[in-house]
Amino acid sequence: MMEKKAGLLAGKVWEILNEKGAMTEKEVMKEMKTRKSKDFYLAIGWLLREGKLNCTGSDDNMKFELK
Repeated sequence: MMEKKAGLLAGKVWEILNEKGAMTEKEVMKEMKTRKSKDFYLAIGWLLREGKLNCTGSDDNMKFELK
């Protein structure tokens, strides 16, 4: 069940970043229409594990973009 949710959330984040380009955590979460940071990080972790994501910037100003 959790793997399915993670995959669906990762797909949503991938679509957002594919359409909009590099974004911050807050920007992505707004586009996802969620306030649950655990959903965001579940998706980000999935994409990082698959090697589909780049992270740039500092901890307090991290940007995420597709490779």
